[in-house]
Amino acid sequence: SRPPPLPLRARTPRRADLPSITGNTENKMSDPAALTAPPPTPADSELDTTMGGGNEDSSAESGELSKKGAKKALAAAEKEAKKAAKQAEVAARELAQQGGPDPLADRYGDAPLIMSREITGKVWTHVKDVNAPLIGSVVTLRGRVHAVRGKGKSAFLVLRQQTTTVQCVFFVDEVNVSKGLVKWVSSLTKESVVDITGEVMAPEEPVASCTQQDVEIGNVVSIKCISRSVPVLPFQIEDAARSELDFEKEDTTFVRVGQDTRLNHRVIDLRTPANQAIFRVQSAVCELFRDALRQKDFIEIHTPKLIGGASEGGASVFKLDYMGQKACLAQSPQLYKQMAVESDFERVFEIGPVFRAEDSNTHRHLCEFTGLDMEMAIKEHYFEVLDVLDDLFIHMFDGLNERFSHELKVVAQQHPYEPLKYLRPTLRLEFPEGIKMLQDHGVEGVDPLGDLTTAHERILGDLVRQKYDTDFYILHKYPAGARPFYTMPDPTDADYSNSFDIFIRGEEIISGAQRIHDVDLLTKRAVECGIEIDTIQSYLEAFKYGALPHGGCGVGLERVVMLFLGLGNIRKTSMFPRDPKRLAP
Repeated sequence: SRPPPLPLRARTPRRADLPSITGNTENKMSDPAALTAPPPTPADSELDTTMGGGNEDSSAESGELSKKGAKKALAAAEKEAKKAAKQAEVAARELAQQGGPDPLADRYGDAPLIMSREITGKVWTHVKDVNAPLIGSVVTLRGRVHAVRGKGKSAFLVLRQQTTTVQCVFFVDEVNVSKGLVKWVSSLTKESVVDITGEVMAPEEPVASCTQQDVEIGNVVSIKCISRSVPVLPFQIEDAARSELDFEKEDTTFVRVGQDTRLNHRVIDLRTPANQAIFRVQSAVCELFRDALRQKDFIEIHTPKLIGGASEGGASVFKLDYMGQKACLAQSPQLYKQMAVESDFERVFEIGPVFRAEDSNTHRHLCEFTGLDMEMAIKEHYFEVLDVLDDLFIHMFDGLNERFSHELKVVAQQHPYEPLKYLRPTLRLEFPEGIKMLQDHGVEGVDPLGDLTTAHERILGDLVRQKYDTDFYILHKYPAGARPFYTMPDPTDADYSNSFDIFIRGEEIISGAQRIHDVDLLTKRAVECGIEIDTIQSYLEAFKYGALPHGGCGVGLERVVMLFLGLGNIRKTSMFPRDPKRLAP
């Protein structure tokens, strides 16, 4: 006979098989591994079969599972698998908040230092081009963090590129945006440079705080920090960009960023939308100046800025030692422009630096500025020069208004101003006419044979606007005693000269004249003005071999931009100004 069967022994459950309520030292509730049961072992299967009842008789009684039951069981198993996968994903995200790995961690973070390792072919879109027609498109943008705000499971970031801004939104959705991503975005410092890739979407309502109001960036698939700014800025961009009108309100509590603070941290200051626009307008002035003169057969030249003597009488010069020789920085390219004309180039212009060692701490003077100079041969009369300048400035003003209207609008948002009024053709007044207007108005201290003071220029500008409805005019036939030595005297009255100034909003932007091309008269005038002949000998030589009658002028670039935009201080239109008290940055 067979021996009796051994009694069944119940298996002691292992620790990992026990349902975890409070967790254990090895696994936490949020650990996906703790939520997945281990696969059954053969012993477990045998135990379960035996404990399930048992014997062949009971199995036979239950019968085989129907096909319908098998399908239900399969569906239930799939449902449980999906549930387990979902729980594992949520647990992983919770773990990321505790410092663990985030499945979406590769979508955000600091980018490797850009060292020209590769060319990927990636295309970046400029923020100004992100508008309604791109809705539904995925774009990559690079800009600065202008503002960022995080709250719970969402974050809002305003991306700024030059003068334009766009809102980027982040909402935790368990698919594209994790809590870790939102937390990281919320920690970005202002002015940090980031790359963002996302979908252009239509916001529920216009984004009033951004220039791109009819779109926003959502469904962000990547945000990488290219360069992180230090947390504390010298001043806030919002304060530096605030409209002047905000400070005129009675109950204002806004902080005004002072001029010296701005200039000491000019790299930050230049990032404001208004400053971005100002220097684009300045660039446009140079472009339009070139365009107008090239159309009239002028060529651009480049003249020395280190010279052996003063280039103009009456103005202070920066003196220096040049290899043991006395030298100075050029106050003007004037002499070289004339020499170029006498070299038969006939019509020339230059855009370059000009140096004036004048201790003038005013709103309109600089020790170094950019000169827009032109010189041309004339046939009969210096009015030929005025005709060219008339066409040039109308071309310039029209071009700024028509081609750079966006930049003008951006400037006006922070620095409101009245658009410049100008006539076609430009108003021309003789100097004695201007003097009479001042005298008729009761202005005292006006010298009919002297130069106008700054105060007199402003008053005359107001009178001209009232009478002629223009902010731009030409005043010509200045007194000879108020002009440089190379200015041609008036043929009918030796007290006056064939010279002119041009004004915008009552301030002078141009000084010009017909030049003396007769070497004897030129030498005589130089001596009368105290110029040492040996310092300009090479200049005088240029007129000994047959000289073309000619005239021209010099224009201060920064002053033109300041007055056209009504900015009130020339330091606003000089990128890194040099005045008597500033030599840095």
